[in-house]
Amino acid sequence: MSERSDWFIEKSANDGTAIGVRVTAKLHSEQSEFQRIEVFESSNCGRVMVIDNCFMLSDLDHFIYHEVITHSALLAHPNPQQVAIIGGGDCGTLSEVLKHRCVTDAWLVEIDERVTRVAEAQFPALCARNQDPRARFEFTDGIAWISDQPENSLDVLIVDSTDPVGPAAGLFHLDFYRACRRALRDDGVLIEQSGSPLLHAASMQGPMHRDLEHAGFANRRTLGFPLSIYPSGWWSVTLASNSPLDLRQERWNSERLETLYLTPQVAAATAQLPPFVQAAIERGKASSATPGH
Repeated sequence: MSERSDWFIEKSANDGTAIGVRVTAKLHSEQSEFQRIEVFESSNCGRVMVIDNCFMLSDLDHFIYHEVITHSALLAHPNPQQVAIIGGGDCGTLSEVLKHRCVTDAWLVEIDERVTRVAEAQFPALCARNQDPRARFEFTDGIAWISDQPENSLDVLIVDSTDPVGPAAGLFHLDFYRACRRALRDDGVLIEQSGSPLLHAASMQGPMHRDLEHAGFANRRTLGFPLSIYPSGWWSVTLASNSPLDLRQERWNSERLETLYLTPQVAAATAQLPPFVQAAIERGKASSATPGH
């Protein structure tokens, strides 16, 4: 908590920014084996989950993030059946994946089981599909898990991680992307959260594009969208594949997805980044900077 006991404020020293919510109650707090997990009730954002003093999700707008990171990838694939999520312990992404009837296996690979158990207790709507027989839970290190997968065994890989520090740092690395490329089929799709287009285009998204290219992904695209509790209020995910990355309208029609944010028109708009962001990404691709936030 901040100096004001009725507020929680996330301060980002690297970015020189802060964002906060007014807290009306502390609902949960624990130190797991890996990180501190807290849940607050807020005055305007509903419940919020905080991990190691960083916002993870809020009732107010989690659906924006979960819909974009899920459906942008699955709808770029002609027939995603085997889907893996690395991270995503709150189960919001898993819930969106399981809306796709073509999915036969959905692995949630989360290093910290306590994140999932807290989400089940505090955010039950996000976990409503956890009993779906297609859901497979693996509480283990995602980097080791993907390295152990058979070659050409996955259709879509969603990396729903925290920022590239601590346990998640290795998820933003060339070696990890190479392991992902190996596990994905030829038309497979990778998607990963990639920070703020305003704050991290050169330091995070640019190096990510560079490393994804070096890992063998011919096509890459960063998508931007609003998210009120993340630094700058503007966030992104980055797609990679050797197939075209456009949303397949025929799959949207056949799935008849119920969404609150994403539509085919909104999906197209997420890919339209302003020129200054595109230029910053190109600068980052040419640099040797280590991605980070």
